[in-house]
Amino acid sequence: MSAVALPNHIPSAQLASYPVRGGNALRALVDGDRAFRRICEAADQARHSVWVTVAFLYPDFRMPDGRSFFDVLDQAAGRGVDVRALFWRTKSEEAGHFHGHAEDHGFLTKRGARFLARWDRAEKNYCQHQKSWLIDAGHESEIAFVGGINLDNPSVSASGHADRDGEHTHDVYLELRGPCATDVHHNFVQRWNEASERHLDGGLWAHAREHVLPFPARLSPAAGNAIVQMQRSIRAGRYSDSTATPDGAPFEIATGEHSIFEQYASAITAARHAIYIEDQYIASPDIVEALHSALKRGVDVTFLAPADPEPQVKAARKRPEATPFFARVAALGEYPNFLLAGIASPRTGAPVYVHDKIMLVDDCWATIGSCNIASQSFFCDSELNASIWDEVFVRTVRAELLKEHLGEDTTHLSVRAAMKRYRDVAHANAEARAGGKRMTALAFALDPAKYAL
Repeated sequence: MSAVALPNHIPSAQLASYPVRGGNALRALVDGDRAFRRICEAADQARHSVWVTVAFLYPDFRMPDGRSFFDVLDQAAGRGVDVRALFWRTKSEEAGHFHGHAEDHGFLTKRGARFLARWDRAEKNYCQHQKSWLIDAGHESEIAFVGGINLDNPSVSASGHADRDGEHTHDVYLELRGPCATDVHHNFVQRWNEASERHLDGGLWAHAREHVLPFPARLSPAAGNAIVQMQRSIRAGRYSDSTATPDGAPFEIATGEHSIFEQYASAITAARHAIYIEDQYIASPDIVEALHSALKRGVDVTFLAPADPEPQVKAARKRPEATPFFARVAALGEYPNFLLAGIASPRTGAPVYVHDKIMLVDDCWATIGSCNIASQSFFCDSELNASIWDEVFVRTVRAELLKEHLGEDTTHLSVRAAMKRYRDVAHANAEARAGGKRMTALAFALDPAKYAL
């Protein structure tokens, strides 16, 4: 699909809306405090537009500077900037969502909200899980932010380092400038124009029901040297407009898109040395089997996951039909080159919830975005990831993440040596933790056989 030559052995997704593009500049924003400070800075400096897709939004959430999400949007709109938000409307009434019900519209009326909004459902109980920000869409100053950080206070508390008591979350966003930002623009327009609730009462805010955004007509200018492909999970039948992205081919989105899964599977299959994963879930039989194959080839695999998974994961483990899958997860522990790890405060032992969705392969390729390693995320939810072919960027991200989790600089180490060091530190910390002693760093080994018990 792509006219851009890939610089290494990791293939790109072929069945995708968006081509591989060169000329991008990237910055990894590790943990919510840093990510939201940078996003707010960009929104405050926006000259033309601020567009955001929202999955989870908790009413008490505050940005690191104390502002609410709505303060950021309204302040930009007050400067004459075009501000739009796409909210996921769920079928349940659970907390953590801005549903667009009468009370939500009353809230917007009371505060005199000046931004535009639409609500978008997903089929059944699936999720509109994309979490993107787009600044100055279609202009030379365009910046995109793609990741998985929720708009909730644990995402910004103590920057995820758990150096204070309480709940904390570790996560990552990607800042992106260059031609691939145009594809984030295209994705927003496609969703905005076909948002499921736009013709229903309460399904929009502050604009005409028939308002249609134009698709981007040209690419953002080159801003760096990184090669990137934007990839998605979109369920069949959710959207229908196959208008091509600039310099791309029309894609029949009505049949769905699963390019994130294609990319995960092909990257793991192509791995030669090491796979490093941080993810909220281990919930894809296909990916677990691909990891088994990689381990058999001698590839080092490190998987950072929540030490205390969500209740729904624990509930899934108790179902008899899930027994074969969790047995395959347990079997990963039979390989000496595999590590399942969690992170916690060395001082208090309080767990840090791993919420990011990131995979690094061979120090030369990475994916960062909203998509979990879960069958639902790959095939049912709406997701947005960036795949990156850039050795310098990937190695820098690997070193930054390991410095946070191990308390050591591994920049000088090869990727295999870095993964061995991760295993050594994590197993030593697991022994210390079991013996009631203080850990030397955040990371500690978990037993795959006891995952989600």
